[in-house]
Amino acid sequence: MSQNIDINEINKFSQMAAQWWDPNGKCKPLHIINPLRVDYVKQKCGSLEQKNVLDVGCGGGILSESLAKLGANVTAIDLADESLQVAKCHAQQSGLSITYLKQTVEEHADQKSDYYDMITCMELLEHVPDPFSIINACAKLLKPGGKLFLSTINRNYKAKLMLIYGAEYIARLVPKGTHDANKFIRPSELMLWVEQSGLEVKDIIGMEYHLLKNQFTLGSNVDVNYIMMAQKEINNDYE
Repeated sequence: MSQNIDINEINKFSQMAAQWWDPNGKCKPLHIINPLRVDYVKQKCGSLEQKNVLDVGCGGGILSESLAKLGANVTAIDLADESLQVAKCHAQQSGLSITYLKQTVEEHADQKSDYYDMITCMELLEHVPDPFSIINACAKLLKPGGKLFLSTINRNYKAKLMLIYGAEYIARLVPKGTHDANKFIRPSELMLWVEQSGLEVKDIIGMEYHLLKNQFTLGSNVDVNYIMMAQKEINNDYE
């Protein structure tokens, strides 16, 4: 199977591994938005106690640990060795039981079909050659009724201006070269891929950055960052 990976992207995030858990380092934006992402997941899913949850493209485990603290049985996958080592060490230090695997989501789907109650795939789709392949694999991994959360970046001039010129070059919130505006994804495109994978789009919400306040808020504006929530159809024959 041809793997849906970009070695340059993996190397890029591997070089950031030592700073995954520094709230003022290169991953600062992830620390800022993580509480918003977690609150949104809780709002849409309710209790995650003893639920089987998968975090795709987990990096250093920032979101994975938050989900584990909510009582979920968390499996997290990534392809960057350095990031996974950081994630494993931090989880151990935090007393959290998280299964970290170096594996593509497509490979994982061959092993865990119809297994997960909920899947998160945050800030990954704009870094892979074939985003649809990721979504399709997630659909296979979900139980009937299971929910998928996808976050990515809209493809338009405003997003390019704010995230590349603003966040990378002016505010220096993230390292230069983190984003490629050509890989940004319009909501209409993401919605089509989700539906083609057999899932139903249930909600979409924007994450808007306020430079002067140095904070993100959730709202209806999906011009730049946004989260889409989809659900797998419930099969009445499923036991």
